[in-house]
Amino acid sequence: QVQLVESGGGLVQAGGSLRLSCAASGRPFSRSNMVWFRQAPGKERDFVAAISWSGGSTNYADSVKGRFTVSRDNAKNTVYLQMNSLKPEDTAVYFCAADTEWSPFRASLSRTKFNYWGQGTQVTVSS
Repeated sequence: QVQLVESGGGLVQAGGSLRLSCAASGRPFSRSNMVWFRQAPGKERDFVAAISWSGGSTNYADSVKGRFTVSRDNAKNTVYLQMNSLKPEDTAVYFCAADTEWSPFRASLSRTKFNYWGQGTQVTVSS
């Protein structure tokens, strides 16, 4: 059974840092682009960051550029989201998603529906 499990969320003060992890199991995800989304209460799920299957390409929402870094370790089947200089507006549930194998990176960036999603991890930033 394919599973994505996020971890690393928590409560942090503004200006602080957190590193989220998304661990995949059930099949290798080394050939899948991975995407991070977040959803704040009462709002739609928004794109945060994406990384290509090789790790050679990344993309970020304007709101997190320069503060967040996405990376992956295919040997560990894990994707990371390093979040620095956190702001109260970053408060949300963060989800990772895996695209189908060998999808073009540009396609993953425009997609909102994925076959595989994690359950989400809560990030709360206090002011």
